[in-house]
Amino acid sequence: MAELSPQSSADEIVAYLRSIGSEENRHGMLRYGIKIERALGIPHGVQRQIARKIKRNHERAFELWQTGIMEAQFIASVTADPKRFSAADARQWAASFDSWDIVDGVSDLFVDTDSWRELINEFAADEREFVRRTAFAMMAWSVVHRKKEPVATFLDFLPVIEAHATDSRNFVKKAVNWALRSIGKRSMEMRGAALAVAERLAQSTDKTARWIGKDAVKELTNAKTIERIAARKG
Repeated sequence: MAELSPQSSADEIVAYLRSIGSEENRHGMLRYGIKIERALGIPHGVQRQIARKIKRNHERAFELWQTGIMEAQFIASVTADPKRFSAADARQWAASFDSWDIVDGVSDLFVDTDSWRELINEFAADEREFVRRTAFAMMAWSVVHRKKEPVATFLDFLPVIEAHATDSRNFVKKAVNWALRSIGKRSMEMRGAALAVAERLAQSTDKTARWIGKDAVKELTNAKTIERIAARKG
């Protein structure tokens, strides 16, 4: 089989992925709550190596996505051009989400697009479990990616987090918690605002909101966490 390169076609990439798939890895994914029906059992690190090797190609990324193979879709998300990726594209991809790992991988792309804030609000309001998870995964990723974003943008996410903190579905509540903790760890100013939300949720009569709040309070009041936040600029 030919070595993969930026000139490799989608078919060649898929053939390579199939050749390195592992049934053992595939079934091991079940331990982490990952659906394996569309997976070949290739570690994320290897997928990222392949993406670096084949480089960005927007058209080919959509061909890879259409295969429905989980690993091909993750590679598609890494090799698509976020500046050419529209809100309509994001909606179409999100509609097929069926596992937390593909949500979290592809949300990394979505947050680099021009329509990221619009998509967060839209996806948070969506009742589909993995689409709603996408909104909060995007919030968490935006803390990492959007370094020049004003504080107000992230503070505006807090009411959305609070509004959906009673969604008891496992993959939603964990993402809501992730988003709240991530925002709180961006800066000392945002820590205060996020901690206030977390403390309110921790006192909630709702079991899910209480869990989200208590877990976030625990992290955001941890001495080492505070030290790391204080050491950051901004």
